[in-house]
Amino acid sequence: MRAVVTVIGTDRTGIIYNVSKILAENNVNIEDISQTVMQDFFTMIMLVDLKKMTVEFNVLKESLEAIGESIGMSIRIQHEDLFNAMHTI
Repeated sequence: MRAVVTVIGTDRTGIIYNVSKILAENNVNIEDISQTVMQDFFTMIMLVDLKKMTVEFNVLKESLEAIGESIGMSIRIQHEDLFNAMHTI
């Protein structure tokens, strides 16, 4: 089972650290990552493997959203199937 994590907000130091720390603490592996800064906006998409995750999906989702709020970023996670369905015409 895989998921897509999206991170959007004003660029600042420590964004990748904060997101990857939550993932590592919950045994979620980052398979692929793409990030860019457009003017002052930071955007990142991560494809993560949930097979060995040590918490329920909703707990991980809430943890990522909470860290996002604390650092002023929008962080969302969606199961890969849902993400693909939403972005297929």
